[in-house]
This record gives sequence, structure tokens and C-alpha cells, in this order.
Amino acid sequence: MTKMHVAMVEHFKKPLVLREWDVPIPGAGQILVKTEACGVCHTDIHAASGDWPVKPTLPFIPGHEGIGRVSAVGAGVTLVKEGDRVGVPWLHSACGHCEYCLTAWETICPAETFTGYNTNGAFAEYLLADPNYVAHIPASLSAEEAAPIICAGITSYKGIKQTEAKPGEWLAVSGIGGLGHLAIQYAKHMGLKVCAVDIDDGKLALAKKLGADAIVNAKVGDPAAAVKKATDGGAHGVLITAPSLSAFKQGVGMTRKHGICVLVGIPPGDFPVPLFDVVADCISIRGSFVGNREDLAEALSFAAEGKVKADIELQPLSAINKVFTRLEHGDVAARVVLQFQ
Repeated sequence: MTKMHVAMVEHFKKPLVLREWDVPIPGAGQILVKTEACGVCHTDIHAASGDWPVKPTLPFIPGHEGIGRVSAVGAGVTLVKEGDRVGVPWLHSACGHCEYCLTAWETICPAETFTGYNTNGAFAEYLLADPNYVAHIPASLSAEEAAPIICAGITSYKGIKQTEAKPGEWLAVSGIGGLGHLAIQYAKHMGLKVCAVDIDDGKLALAKKLGADAIVNAKVGDPAAAVKKATDGGAHGVLITAPSLSAFKQGVGMTRKHGICVLVGIPPGDFPVPLFDVVADCISIRGSFVGNREDLAEALSFAAEGKVKADIELQPLSAINKVFTRLEHGDVAARVVLQFQ
């Protein structure tokens, strides 16, 4: 049996273990992808920590921003062929026929599976994928450039769409990290005015460089009041990407009357909602969970045309535990991408 190198979670809240593992063999309807690059997402930390109500089964291999070449196909596969370059995103598969799948909401299919969560992911030299749900990577994008787009990119892009903000209106982006720095770029090319919110002056400087029309440091004074002042009454759409409960509470306060506050980050716990304000100001609070296959193709198209570019830092798989530690401490400018030889 051919071996590969992987980074595996064997115990929750413990460092990942670097191991040699058997290269999987694709069954009927599956493909085997040789990994070229994989982005590191905060969701990987939640998975490795067992933060969420439905936990992965140990042991497992995280990683859901994997880009690579199809190296083998199982019986019956016709959608892709050996040599195709694909991305293996968070949504690994869905049933394809329930009420959610039939209305392009496959991300909430009751039978969905997730890459790097309940199926082994791309912190490995090879991984299995469902050809029906992989991304087809434009030739103009390198593997390293494409990796963050298939999670951070699609998630921020879909979240903006969910705010229903129109060209010329204000979008507040809370958290200028891996998702937020991409959200600014998508929003500007969608014709929106952007108010960037963070607690790090360096990230706010990046936001300004990327085209943000206003910036607010949430550590200084009342951030909700500052956003309302900067946007003349509040943002028409608010996108909360920061994995912080305080950011969620502040985000509702930043929302304009009759605006939509979209929750994307998933910190553990609950957050209080000011019911009077939500009801009296007709504010909508909406969850947004990655995006469907059409959203993914659109998100990649922006990147392929050079309109959106992730700020990436390359690291080897062997550095994964150091990368996790830095992510937990907010010590990553935007997105770390693991590079495979």
C-alpha cells in the first residue's frame, strides 16, 4: 500500500499529529486528488478542538481548501478525468434530491458531508472527493491562489449576497482576516461602499489599501456608534466574519434600519440580541453557511479575472501546529496556505 504524509487530529484540543497514512483508493463515484495546496481556515481549529455540537469522529484529517490534480477516478465517474485540476471544498457531498438541494441550498442538506470534518480532508498528500461537488479551477489561478477562494472566498462572497446590499449602499465588514480581506474586494467590485471594522490597526490599514471607504477600530469607543456615524445611519448590510461573540453583538448595532446583519463566523456560545431594536428597526439577522456550487464558480471567476486576490503566506504541512497557534492569537495577516511538493 502506497503511503502519504498527513496531519491528523487524534485527540480534541491537542496538537495535530504528523503521520504516514495509506493513500486511499477511490470507490465507485469517487475521485482521488493529489494535493498541491491547502488553505488553513479557522474552522479547522474548531474541528480540531471539537467546539461545535456535532463533533467529528476521531481520528480525522482536517483541511477543506484543497487544490490538486485528479490522479485516479472510480467506476462510473464521467464529470472529471485524470489530470483535471480541482478544488475540494467544505461541502464534500449532499443528497442532490431533497427540498434544499433542489432549490440550490445544498449547504443545508440533511445528508451533507463536510471535507476535513466528517470525511478526511486536505492536510494530506492525497484525498478522496465527490466529483459532483468539486470546484473546477480556472487555468489563470495557481493552486496557492485558488485555495483560499474555495472557502474564505465563497463564504465572504455568499455572505455579501445574503445582505442584499445594492450598489452604492454601505456594507460593514467586521473582522478583516482571511474572510474579511476578501469580502472587501468582492464588495468593491459589486459596487458597494465598505466600512471595515477590526481591533488591529495593521488589518485596518490593509482594509484601506484594499479599497475600504471607512475604517473603525472596535477597541476604541463605541464601534456601533462609529459605524453609524461613518455610514450616515448604519450599514445597509453587515457581514460578521470575526469568530468573536462581542463582534456579533456589535454587528447588530451597526445595522441600519431595515438592514440585514449576516452572521458568518462561528464562535462557540450564544450572543444576546437587543430585541427592541431588532423589532422596532425591522432589522433582519441571517446566518450564511459557505455557498452553493454556482456561488463557488462565481467567486472563482472574480479571482480568475484578477479582481480578487487573497493575501497568502506559504507554509509546509509540518508547520501546521505553529500555524494553528498563530491563528488562535490573531497573528496571521490574512490566509496561510500549506504547500505540497
